[in-house]
Amino acid sequence: MGRYTNSREHNRDFGKKKSRSAMNMSATQRRRNIEIKAKEVEESRPQCIDDLGARGPLKVKNQVIGILRAHGKGGIVLPDPAFKETDFGAVVIEKNHLNGAPFDMAVVCEILNPTAGKGELYGTVKEVLGDIGNNDVRMLTVLRQYGLSQTFPDAVLKEVEPVAASLDEAEVNKAIAAGRKDLRNLLTITIDGEDAKDLDDAISLEELPNGNFRLYVHIADVSNYVREGTALDAEAFSRATSVYLVDRVIPMLPPKLSNGICSLNPDADRFTMTCEMLVDREGSTYDGKIYESVIHSNARMSYNECYRILTEPADTDEKEYGPIVPMLSKMKVLAEILKSMRERRGALRFEFPETKVILNDDQTVKEVMPEPHNFVHGVIESFMICANEFVAKTYCAMSYPFVYRVHEDPDPIKIARFASVAKYHGAMGRLSGKIQPADIVRFMDTIGDDDALPVLDQLLLRSMAKARYSSECLGHFGLASKYYCHFTSPIRRYPDLMIHRIIKSQLHGENKRSHFQGIVTAAADQSSEMERNAVDAERASVDIKVCEYMADKVGEHYEGVVSSIIENGCFVMLESSVEGFVPFRTLSDHYYFDEQKYRAVGARGGAVINIGQHMGVIVENVDTELNRIDFTFEDEFEHNNSRRSGPSGYGSGKSSRGGKYSPVSKPGRKGRTGASGKFSHAKKSFGGRSGRSGGRGRK
Repeated sequence: MGRYTNSREHNRDFGKKKSRSAMNMSATQRRRNIEIKAKEVEESRPQCIDDLGARGPLKVKNQVIGILRAHGKGGIVLPDPAFKETDFGAVVIEKNHLNGAPFDMAVVCEILNPTAGKGELYGTVKEVLGDIGNNDVRMLTVLRQYGLSQTFPDAVLKEVEPVAASLDEAEVNKAIAAGRKDLRNLLTITIDGEDAKDLDDAISLEELPNGNFRLYVHIADVSNYVREGTALDAEAFSRATSVYLVDRVIPMLPPKLSNGICSLNPDADRFTMTCEMLVDREGSTYDGKIYESVIHSNARMSYNECYRILTEPADTDEKEYGPIVPMLSKMKVLAEILKSMRERRGALRFEFPETKVILNDDQTVKEVMPEPHNFVHGVIESFMICANEFVAKTYCAMSYPFVYRVHEDPDPIKIARFASVAKYHGAMGRLSGKIQPADIVRFMDTIGDDDALPVLDQLLLRSMAKARYSSECLGHFGLASKYYCHFTSPIRRYPDLMIHRIIKSQLHGENKRSHFQGIVTAAADQSSEMERNAVDAERASVDIKVCEYMADKVGEHYEGVVSSIIENGCFVMLESSVEGFVPFRTLSDHYYFDEQKYRAVGARGGAVINIGQHMGVIVENVDTELNRIDFTFEDEFEHNNSRRSGPSGYGSGKSSRGGKYSPVSKPGRKGRTGASGKFSHAKKSFGGRSGRSGGRGRK
């Protein structure tokens, strides 16, 4: 099978007394471990709905969403099974608390006795959402569950009402006279997705005579319009982030700002904060400055458009795009230099697909696919990371109150567990002691099983701390960076808006250190909490639409890869990035989960299920209420794989490399410039813009 085959794992004499005894002992220990884990989970679980914290910007608490059914003289709300965290049993609604709500509709009910135990709840109907089978109603349940509002308070709308749709010449001249730098004659472009409306960053680039680069990252000056102490700022603080559901955006700021005067639209003057940096040929930023500016974007470019220009140039490009074409070429060169620099210092790279749901005009699902990603996304991300690091380093050196984006060192125990699994798939070396990012990169680069690599990336990510916001500069482990912040998306992230405000105050010589010192921690904590809430809401919206898409595909056959394994089953991801669950109870053998090797083994037949293993599956069931998709393996799986082991599920007898279910292990990789596994489509990284949320990531 390859150079890391363990002969003991390929012993096919399962009838030996010693092996059977060892198996029985491990089965006893496994049962004990399961019991211990179950007890720990039960003890940590909230005992009543009042134990749950408030959710989302609206701080919803003691609220349940479900279907109202007739019950005696009143009704009963059956909690939406998709929201398990708020399911403490059916909620009795007495007649005088129905409030005119019709039966068999999705409703929001408030719990009247929130400290009661499971199955003892009483409530009152607060809102009727509608027929749960309606596309819009399903999304409304997500909004209510996660405390999200599509509308803004009247006080906020009143404040933005007088804001002009564009800058007039007099206003621009006045700002320039007051010290704002005029960059309107500098060649400047934005690069975003085709459907993006809130364009908050723009790029200019010059190559210097010595071969170095002058990089300008222009960011919308949102703080010019969102002033501290206003209702608008209070609402932005409360929301802390824009939320990108499948069918709608819940913006942090009113669209008049986010899609209007703050958006860096082409052929229009816009106020910006510019981070101007000098970068050498090794990728080091050796000088720079941050200042208020005014720009005039020359073109609104898209990722795909730039990709086509750089990879398939046309004779008409020079006439249509003029000097933008050579600037794009320079941008590609600089991005590659910055990428190489980050790789040298050990920045982590994750390679697994994110799901993109494409909708029809009527909001039904047209297609589900991995999020498209080309190298131009990486170009922009490299520049955003460069600016974020420079800004963070600048203000950390001043010991100025600030909001940093931090990613702390991983837990050594969790990393050791991950390393044990990775070694089973060919990783060599050790991860122990004070682990550096470069140590993990070197360790991962020894893995030869490219099919398992995307899944191992996800396991690694789960083994690490989650990135968050902090008033302390604690560094960013994933980026191997000592200094990091989020400066580049103030339209959709409150920490960026906050540090713009801090930067401008410092630039204007205001003595407000103590003032900002008192609020940066609150801003960091609120932003971290709302980010987690937004991620959960976005994931819930994707699950709803993916299940809707798969609902009419029961009985269809697909090929996928095992993406995760738990005690009672495994998950299989299709090429479309749709993921379904295969319960072990549907298989003929009894499978146990080998946590150390992250695999499942049939107790009688010895068939092995490994992460990254290719499997033929059939769609068995789609539950649009639970948002759950169940698969079954095609019949030949257990027959073809009995009494086999090893990373690909094959024994030491006849090799099955390249077989239908075999993830062929390769003897090593030259770096990780891209995933070679069939089901790896998009790379996920720390920082910049990469990730879900329309390419505006959260890492």
